[in-house]
Amino acid sequence: MTVSAICTQNAEHYTWGDNCDGWHLVKTPQLSVIQERMPSGTHEAKHFHHHAEQFFYVLEGIATMRCGEQSFELGPNQGIHIPAGKLHQLANCHDQVLIFTVTSTPPSHGDRVNATASS
Repeated sequence: MTVSAICTQNAEHYTWGDNCDGWHLVKTPQLSVIQERMPSGTHEAKHFHHHAEQFFYVLEGIATMRCGEQSFELGPNQGIHIPAGKLHQLANCHDQVLIFTVTSTPPSHGDRVNATASS
C-alpha cells in the first residue's frame, strides 16, 4: 500500500442529504475516516449501526448530536464517541456551516439501519 498525503482536494468526494458533502480520507476494510460538510439547517436521518462504532470530531461550526434520549452540542475541537447499536442523529441547527470528521471502525457503509426501518 502506498503512503500519500490526503485532503479534500484529492480525496474521493460524494454528496448526501440536502446539499451535504463528504470526502473519504481513509477507506479500508478496517477503517473509515470521512470529512463532511453540512450547511445550516441540515440533518441526517436517525439511525444506528450494528457493528460500527464511530467518533465524530468538529472542525468548524456547532454540531447537535442526538444520541438516544440525550442531546449534545459540540463546538470546534470537541468530539463524541457513538458505540455500535446506539441510535443517533447529527444535525446543524446553527447559522454557520458545520465541518467535521467521522471515524468508523469497521466502516459504517452497509451497516446503517434507519430508525424507521428498525421499527
